[in-house]
Amino acid sequence: MSLRRLRSGELIALLGAACVIVSLAALRWYEASGGSLSAWDTFGAAVVLLMLATLAALVLVVATVTERSTALPIAAAIWSTAFGVVGVIAAIVRLLERPDGASAVCAGAWLALAGAILILGGSWQSIRDERTGLYPPANPEPREPPVG
Repeated sequence: MSLRRLRSGELIALLGAACVIVSLAALRWYEASGGSLSAWDTFGAAVVLLMLATLAALVLVVATVTERSTALPIAAAIWSTAFGVVGVIAAIVRLLERPDGASAVCAGAWLALAGAILILGGSWQSIRDERTGLYPPANPEPREPPVG
């Protein structure tokens, strides 16, 4: 496990995941006549998609830090980018569609959109960054050829 393997893309995706987590856990998303509404008060498919994008970004960071080869981090970056696109679309839908007669969009929804954009951008950057020097070269021991 090495934190030195984290590149700018993974750090940006991690920042985006943190933004989405804070917006889901601590901030209100809408202001309605009956009071403030959080993401959990208006729970729907868009919130689930934002959580999946956040989970994909966290998997990308963990895979990059813990794996000894580049195969799993690259696969995680591809999936994180795909879920990042879906997360951005879901966040935009949540901004445009105000539930339960909400009159205003609050900071939580905007922070979730910013987090989803950061997840998408960081995951995309992670795919583009091809530095392999962060991973030690494989030096397998030579084996004897089969006797046949």
